[in-house]
Amino acid sequence: MHSAPSVNYPVGRSRYARRLLVSLWALGVASATLASLQADGFDWRQAMLALSAVVAGAAAWTGLLQSSAPGELAFDGRHWSMSGGVPLRSARASVTLDLQSLLLVRLEAPARSRRWVWVDRQALPERWLDLRRALHARVAPADASPAPVHHPRV
Repeated sequence: MHSAPSVNYPVGRSRYARRLLVSLWALGVASATLASLQADGFDWRQAMLALSAVVAGAAAWTGLLQSSAPGELAFDGRHWSMSGGVPLRSARASVTLDLQSLLLVRLEAPARSRRWVWVDRQALPERWLDLRRALHARVAPADASPAPVHHPRV
C-alpha cells in the first residue's frame, strides 16, 4: 500500500465558500420570513426565528473573517501543519464537507481547539488531487511498526 503524498497547499479566502455560506444564510432568512408570514400575529416564536437568522448571519460573517487569513496547509506524510494567522503544528485533518472543488477541513492539534479551513481547488489546481489524496488517506499511528513478513521455507 502506498502512503499519501506530502503536499503543501495555499489556503485563505474562498469566493465559493463565501457564496455557499451567504446562500445558506439567505435560504434560512427566507424560510424564517415565510414561517413568520404564515403565523397568526407576532409572538415569541417569530422573535426567536428573527434572532436565529441574525445570530446565524453573525456566525457566518465571523467564520469568513477568521478563515480569510492567507496561509499554507502542509502534510509531511504523517502530520498536518498550517502557517499564517495562528500557526498550527502536528495536527490531524479530516474532511467535514466535500463538494469536489471545495472542501471544509477540520484540523485538530493536541491540547488545542479545532480549526476549520475552507480549501478551494482554484487556489492551486495542479496540486488539488495530491491534497485530496492526502486528506482522504489513512495515516498509520506513529508507534505502529510494520507487520513481520513470514517467508515459508522451501
